[in-house]
Amino acid sequence: MEGGLETELSPLASPAERRTAFRIFHRLPFRLETRKSPSKPLTDELCNEEEHNKTTETVDDEKFEADNDDESRNGQRKEEAQLNGQLVERTDILECAWHRRQEEADDAELQAALESEEEQERKVALGTGSASASQADLGEKIDIYGNVSKRAPNDFEHISTFTLLSVYFSWMMLLLFAYLREILKRIGIEDDKSNKERPELKNFTPLFSDFESLYQRNCYIRVRDVFERPIASVPGATVDIIDRISYDGNWTYVHPGSKTNVINIGSYNYLGFAQSSGPCAEAAAESIDREGVAMCTTVHERGRSVSQHRLEKLVAEFLGVEDAICFSMGFATNSMNAPCLVDKHSLIISDQFNHASLILGCRLSGASTKVFKHNDMKSLEKILRDAIAYGNPKTHRPYKKILIIVEGIYSMEGSICNLPGIIALKKKYKAYLYLDEAHSIGAMGKSGRGMVEYWGCNPKDVDILMGTFTKSFGSSGGYIAGSKHVINHLRVSSPTGYYSSPMSPPIAQQIYTSMSIIMGRDGTTDGSLIHFLSGIER
Repeated sequence: MEGGLETELSPLASPAERRTAFRIFHRLPFRLETRKSPSKPLTDELCNEEEHNKTTETVDDEKFEADNDDESRNGQRKEEAQLNGQLVERTDILECAWHRRQEEADDAELQAALESEEEQERKVALGTGSASASQADLGEKIDIYGNVSKRAPNDFEHISTFTLLSVYFSWMMLLLFAYLREILKRIGIEDDKSNKERPELKNFTPLFSDFESLYQRNCYIRVRDVFERPIASVPGATVDIIDRISYDGNWTYVHPGSKTNVINIGSYNYLGFAQSSGPCAEAAAESIDREGVAMCTTVHERGRSVSQHRLEKLVAEFLGVEDAICFSMGFATNSMNAPCLVDKHSLIISDQFNHASLILGCRLSGASTKVFKHNDMKSLEKILRDAIAYGNPKTHRPYKKILIIVEGIYSMEGSICNLPGIIALKKKYKAYLYLDEAHSIGAMGKSGRGMVEYWGCNPKDVDILMGTFTKSFGSSGGYIAGSKHVINHLRVSSPTGYYSSPMSPPIAQQIYTSMSIIMGRDGTTDGSLIHFLSGIER
């Protein structure tokens, strides 16, 4: 029996085996208590101790074997229930939907480590080693649609140390020569073709910082021909760019008058709705005849257009929330509405890689701001616990409100947020959640409803749903959706929604038509076909 326990408590044992050993150990004290009988005198107990110990050990061995048989029969069912419970309660993982597969992979690695070299050679000789190796390499990672993939959406390829050092060395050499050229320009050896500030303006605030100016004049100018290409067509799957030639190192360009048709891989036109013809363009043109090009007033003076009112109702229905409000500028949707949601008595917990518009909104709000590591649930939970435990360090009072701000898809990194884990922490610590779906709405989920649908979450678990219309809908502007109470508050307190001009009618109609196509309201299957061709629905 002791040897059996030593095997179960081995440091290389699987989690299931360790839990089994714990259950056996947990039952041992109750068996030992049966040896003590208060009705018998102490002398009788001492005399019969050896015989009683043998009898007890025999009974314990029989019970142990019977318990092992029961556990072997019910082990798979108990393990399934435990894994499901851990998947619901666990909040310190990168992607909750992949947690079970990752644990199974870890158990497989531990079992493989315990196997001897002779066992491995025997498998290879039987022809099973290569199959198991290929299966282990694949990892059998399955996404929410049941598709097998090699990596999770947030599992990126590992960068070797040599590659990392090579990149750092290249940047160091580039900056070193940039500083060297600056010295040559100051002493007059090299001609400086950049614009210079006039002497009478030297006391004004400089337009650029010293390093930014140095980088643009000596580093960016060398590759400027790759960027800032003039476009002469609609940004569809292909785009026409105007040809240009430079004879002075990209400082100036000469346009010969020709065009080149190239593949467009740098546009926000995710679903191809930005077209010069088609149902969206025709509907936008008809709205100009009905309502004109612009409202020529502010929202609080004349109100919204009919097209914008219809669009807000459709956005709320599309997202599955009570109400929504639309704005004419996506950047201002973040930067100008954050001050309406929190104040100096609140705390904002922002992801490390949030967009500049969110960062500006945090600064304008006046609230205390803390940053957690990108997609790190442990870092987020630590900040939440410290904020609740210690409160505001300036006033030593509890925060009146804690707002977590994350993005659905981080455009610069290409990673997706761990929405189930964030929602679990938000509920656990009674915080609020602000989700920026600028790049995910329309492009993620089986029907294009963003990260909430992608993860299978409830839209009502996200307090503020934000998104823009410049990516998937081929238009401009942004929206905020949520409960009717929150949206009514923004209608009367948001500067960009109350004092700015309402959304242009053709812009609103373009969004309304494209969203209706995605929802299948146009009587066709083009919406589902778009997502099928995009690889979102298989």
